[in-house]
Amino acid sequence: MATESVTLNCAHIGQPDLGAIDCMARIQLGLRRRGCDLQLLEPSAELLALVEFAGLGDVLCVEVQRQPEKREKALGVEEERELADPPA
Repeated sequence: MATESVTLNCAHIGQPDLGAIDCMARIQLGLRRRGCDLQLLEPSAELLALVEFAGLGDVLCVEVQRQPEKREKALGVEEERELADPPA
């Protein structure tokens, strides 16, 4: 069964708050009852973080893309080798 998708443009949400998250969750609930899905268009990083913080990432089908950690280059690491036999 193919479901229709409704797109919500989030580009104009300047400072997202829990009221905006509540509205999106209610819209998603109504759409699911009708067999549709909600897609967020251009959500800001702040909005995505707030959705995840509210625990609604799965409900709103949002995946937060995390930045990989920058790792420092290991200094003074020697390659593994076999030890010489000790003298008898």
